[in-house]
Amino acid sequence: MAPKSYMRVENVTKKFGPFTALNGVDLDVYPGEVHALLGDNGAGKSTLVKLLFRSYDVLGGTILVDEQNIANVTLKSLRESIGIVPQDTVLFNESIFENIRFGNPAAADDQVLEAIKLAHLDDFIRELPDGSDTVVGERGLKLSGGEKQRVTIARTILKRPAILVFDEATSSLDSKSERSIMEALNKISRGYTSLIIAHRLSTIVNADKIVVMDHGEIVEQGSHSELLEMGGRYSDLWIAQLR
Repeated sequence: MAPKSYMRVENVTKKFGPFTALNGVDLDVYPGEVHALLGDNGAGKSTLVKLLFRSYDVLGGTILVDEQNIANVTLKSLRESIGIVPQDTVLFNESIFENIRFGNPAAADDQVLEAIKLAHLDDFIRELPDGSDTVVGERGLKLSGGEKQRVTIARTILKRPAILVFDEATSSLDSKSERSIMEALNKISRGYTSLIIAHRLSTIVNADKIVVMDHGEIVEQGSHSELLEMGGRYSDLWIAQLR
């Protein structure tokens, strides 16, 4: 089981020129919890994740992981503790097995096989003539979108991060592939402190807390049922997507 970390965002602000991407955001993500970030493009979801990964630094406020200000730790140690499953999957023209091992080059073969199982890749691999030795092609061209995402998930699991981030990881998939991937993510994420960024509400209904963002601020947060009872923005979005 991967280690679990507590993450705290305190009054975080970020601007890009005159544009305020985040404005006084406060958020607590407790060990083992799954939090989903929801909002339109420009709401601040991806900016928050990039600040966590220190792609750039906060303008004001602090981000703490296990009570340590991430601005005071090395980028190497910070990024080793965070695993990101991105929207755009990057695979190399190597075997499925070696693409997964890229997440932790020092991993033993049995650890790679465990990650394959956790990512629900084993059935797919068994159907391939060369199994996990199958070469995926340049940028994974020989695999479908859903298969590439499973490889990326397995790679991230192998890294054994304390914090797991799914950055709109299913947004480019068809509905069937999305359901399959989300079933895997829902099982895997329970072992981590997790952030899921999503547009489609169907992918996040089981999150411990859903955080609704708008114009760089948190406007609502709670479980799926709690937010429906509020009858606010999330409820409106849910009704609209059902239609």
